[in-house]
Amino acid sequence: MKKLLNLSLATVAAFSLTACVSSSTPSIESALKEDLKTVCSVEKSGIENVIATAKQYNEVAKAKHLEFRRLDVNNSDLIISVEEAIKTGAKEVNPNDFKGKPSKTKLATDYAAERACRFAISALIQADEGKKTWRLSVPGDGFKY
Repeated sequence: MKKLLNLSLATVAAFSLTACVSSSTPSIESALKEDLKTVCSVEKSGIENVIATAKQYNEVAKAKHLEFRRLDVNNSDLIISVEEAIKTGAKEVNPNDFKGKPSKTKLATDYAAERACRFAISALIQADEGKKTWRLSVPGDGFKY
């Protein structure tokens, strides 16, 4: 009886731990449920939480080959530069471009964190929307002449 009780407790603990871990992993479905204004707001969530969210969703976007690049700067490089600015206390960031050289773009640290978060989540949202609405971009499809 004691072995059965220990076995059942171990099973319940294992299932509850895997449920907690699997619910916290970001995906396209969880990105669709996120509210960008609250999740990516530095004032509401804090810069550390915003950049952590950006990092999580950007890893999913990179795995699906959906990472944003804006003004020759990949989103992962923007996240790295914001993390370095948080450590050093810098007010501005100058991320490296996709070639590894410092870009011409200089951004405030708070704005760069918010931008990285928005880019990471919206890459996944746009991928899902593209699956549903791609027919709208086909000329003549669905129109009767």
